Amino acid sequence: MTGTVLVTYGTTNGSTARIAETIEDVLRKAGLTTEVLAARAVASVEPYDAVVVGGGLYAGRWQKDARRFVRRHSRALAERPVWFFSSGPLDASASERDIPPVPAVRRAMTRLGVREHITFGGCLEDGARGRMAGMILRSGKGGDFRDFAAIEAWAAHVADELGRA
Repeated sequence: MTGTVLVTYGTTNGSTARIAETIEDVLRKAGLTTEVLAARAVASVEPYDAVVVGGGLYAGRWQKDARRFVRRHSRALAERPVWFFSSGPLDASASERDIPPVPAVRRAMTRLGVREHITFGGCLEDGARGRMAGMILRSGKGGDFRDFAAIEAWAAHVADELGRA
């Protein structure tokens, strides 16, 4: 593929942004032209030939900017290769087994013909915004559960698929 790949994300406290940046870095090192942007900053997906969309998981839902991005750009997304990722489990479960997409993400995948979805561990550390985040941190259930080796491996897989396109 010779076009540009958009890696976009919805995040509240920055954890999903760091995952998106890692994915973009792997794609770029694989020789692809890339751009990484927060979902709320994307005006159009028309300039892009493929899109990777990620959303942080909050109470069983994708972060609102990721949801809005998919809704707003659904026609254009359906016309190009798209991959989804989620981040959120605050434990090692994402590294131990495949975690399926939440129901609304699964429905969007079907509607848009998304090629693949993966769930990565999340990160919630001191200073996180939100009442629920504060409650989770006070209960001692925060921490960084992102597996960057797994993120890089998945991004390399996406790069391979794009290279064959």
